[in-house]
Amino acid sequence: MVPLNTIIRIARPTDNLEKIARMYIDGLGFQELASFNDHQGFDGVIIGHPQQSYHLEFTHHRGTNVGKAPTQDNLLVFYIADKNAWEKSCAQMAAAGFTPVKSYNAYWDIEGNTFEDLDGYRGVLQCRNWPL
Repeated sequence: MVPLNTIIRIARPTDNLEKIARMYIDGLGFQELASFNDHQGFDGVIIGHPQQSYHLEFTHHRGTNVGKAPTQDNLLVFYIADKNAWEKSCAQMAAAGFTPVKSYNAYWDIEGNTFEDLDGYRGVLQCRNWPL
């Protein structure tokens, strides 16, 4: 069993490192927690909230092209129970450059909004509590 105080970091490559990091920082209110340049050919930015147990890491391997998301169902899902906070978060996502889209899986459209970043990856803001 993984210890309860474990931090999870979700990492993915991008061809748009600076733009993607800025989108998520502005759209989700994250902070840049760390960054690195030319670490064995990789550049990266780690973002999140210092008090939360999750981070997002975006990387770029110099000289490579990773392209777009493999499917429309690659998702990060955030549960925001407070309707006012959810509405504000949805507005922040659009203002940060995310494109509002119809979800590939209609379930996410029932009480949520789906947003696509410039790499084609999607995030869902659900207006509900977790656990359900």
